[in-house]
Amino acid sequence: MAFDYQPLWLSLQLAFITTILLMVIGIPLSSLLAFRTFRFKSVAEAVISLPLVLPPTVLGFYLLIAFSPNNFVGRFLQNHFDIRLVFSFPGLVVGSVIYSLPFMVHPLQAGFQSLPKALREASYSLGKSKIQTLLKVILPNMKPSLLTGIVLTFAHTIGEFGVVLMIGGNIPGKTRVASIAVYDEVESLNYHAAHIYSIVLLLVSFFILLFAYGLNKKFFKAGLNG
Repeated sequence: MAFDYQPLWLSLQLAFITTILLMVIGIPLSSLLAFRTFRFKSVAEAVISLPLVLPPTVLGFYLLIAFSPNNFVGRFLQNHFDIRLVFSFPGLVVGSVIYSLPFMVHPLQAGFQSLPKALREASYSLGKSKIQTLLKVILPNMKPSLLTGIVLTFAHTIGEFGVVLMIGGNIPGKTRVASIAVYDEVESLNYHAAHIYSIVLLLVSFFILLFAYGLNKKFFKAGLNG
């Protein structure tokens, strides 16, 4: 029987899409948390951090309930936009974005808070807008934090199990990602296939982290020399 590479491909797709979406969401959100003081800020930070301590099956269960066509959110999306999130790849993406949110926001928030306020003020005094200051001044000066957020999000998404299983189930070619395939093959006593999935995930995660640590070390040396 030929080895099925589809779960590995789905895992990489899921991790890539989730990371891109969380960069778009995480940069303004972490900037807001770092630079602004507002009412219920602690509540917002607690909600964002909740996936760090909440069992993934619990989060997955409530997302499954929310996205079900029998409930308001799922019914609204299906009736008005023809979007069905339960047992679908888009549902995996939404669940992964929610579950991996703190892995992008926390490093970025720390990066924003580590930058001196004078850096932003100098940019504003030169006539730069907030968007220009963010893109051309702030983000280039917090590359290690940005890289950390990207790497943690990507690696964390590749290893997700509970959330994706609850929302997507185990549909071959559609929602059966590599982490689920490992569990599935072990249950079937097919340890050879489970080993292949596991070693690929292990190597991908290891080399992503190795690349990130090497690049961060390069940034650190460049900062010292600069």
